[in-house]
Amino acid sequence: MPYRIIKRLLDIIVSLSACLILLPVYVIIVIVVKLGSKGPAVFAQTRAGKDGKPFTLYKFRTMKTEVDPFGASPKSGDDPRLTKTGVFLRKTSLDELPQFFNILKGDMSLVGPRPLYLEQMAEWNDTQKKRLLVKPGLTGLAQISGRGELTREDKLAFDVEYVEKKSLSVDLKIIFLTVFQVFAGKSIYEKRYSRDDETRRGKYLE
Repeated sequence: MPYRIIKRLLDIIVSLSACLILLPVYVIIVIVVKLGSKGPAVFAQTRAGKDGKPFTLYKFRTMKTEVDPFGASPKSGDDPRLTKTGVFLRKTSLDELPQFFNILKGDMSLVGPRPLYLEQMAEWNDTQKKRLLVKPGLTGLAQISGRGELTREDKLAFDVEYVEKKSLSVDLKIIFLTVFQVFAGKSIYEKRYSRDDETRRGKYLE
């Protein structure tokens, strides 16, 4: 059976199971987010999907509603724009759980380059744009290779490497290592946006 078909079947089985099994968790998080600060519990934002096609990404809201959603990325849990609940959700990666619905819809996959902003596509060279040849993922090679320690250039390089080496075994390895890193408490906060342009450090929120 072709890799593409197996990958999609795995996406459907895992995301559907996650949505059903984690339903009580979704309900609890929605209630806690709503009680913790005013505004919607789920944050929706347009991102670039496969071939650069726009889609709506879902996350549990971790920031206060009055802040600029396109502001500089938080560098630590002490960022005043984050809600108390948001700090916990980010640290545990629970804010990403709504993306199982994105995967079920077919906008995303379990594994692939993280979905970035449409505006960022203009910054990429032809090699870096290869990341658009596959669906964006809930996790990816960059996320298990350094995450917050990586610069923009590093992440794009790992994204392209994934596209060039993608296989079922690579996907399963990334999923396993992602689970390990989440439980290990690997820092999600970006320390340095770019290695060659510090003035644009943290330009985009993840």
